[in-house]
Amino acid sequence: MANQLRPDLMLLTGDFVNLEPFPDLLDIRRSTALDADPCAQLLTPLHAPAGRFCVLGNHDVSCDTRLVTEILNFYELPVLDNRAVAIERSGARLWIAGMDDYLNGDGDLETALHGIPAGEPVVLLVHEPDVAKHTIHYPVDLQLSGHSHGGQVWLPGFGPLWLPSLAQKYPRGLYHLDALTLYTNVGLATIRVPIRLNCPPEVTHFTLRTKKG
Repeated sequence: MANQLRPDLMLLTGDFVNLEPFPDLLDIRRSTALDADPCAQLLTPLHAPAGRFCVLGNHDVSCDTRLVTEILNFYELPVLDNRAVAIERSGARLWIAGMDDYLNGDGDLETALHGIPAGEPVVLLVHEPDVAKHTIHYPVDLQLSGHSHGGQVWLPGFGPLWLPSLAQKYPRGLYHLDALTLYTNVGLATIRVPIRLNCPPEVTHFTLRTKKG
């Protein structure tokens, strides 16, 4: 479905593995981190002429940040770990910045944005959407996040039964926060309980346009 949209860029916002309970057991963490390999194989056919970029989620870094990163990089799914890359076209640049996981990793927004010239457009990938409370104080145009799984189960008139930490204020969809636009993707899968209700998986297609004026 994603390839049929023929995007210029593919951006993935983390949790390539699912760490089950008892994460303190070293063998469980390592075996879970190795699950990034079959996941990366499934993602390999994604095609985007301007590149494919990732950030890690809390499950990824809770397993083994180095191993998950090495696996994704091996399959040419580069992880933006507190750094930014420039996409150039017709003399103009778009910056894709990625922050390490904020919840369980070493997320550093200032480091992720370091070196980006003032006035140039920036898309920030950060796993947890509620980090937007910090992002609004930086020159970021669009923040793309995941983490919430959309709550997985939404009840009419009530909303989600449960949301993870740092995905409770902006759990899904589009938000306009002063000069920052935030989008929280509800993802493709589940955690803990393999159920989704009124929360269909999604692939989101964005069209970016130059600001007028």
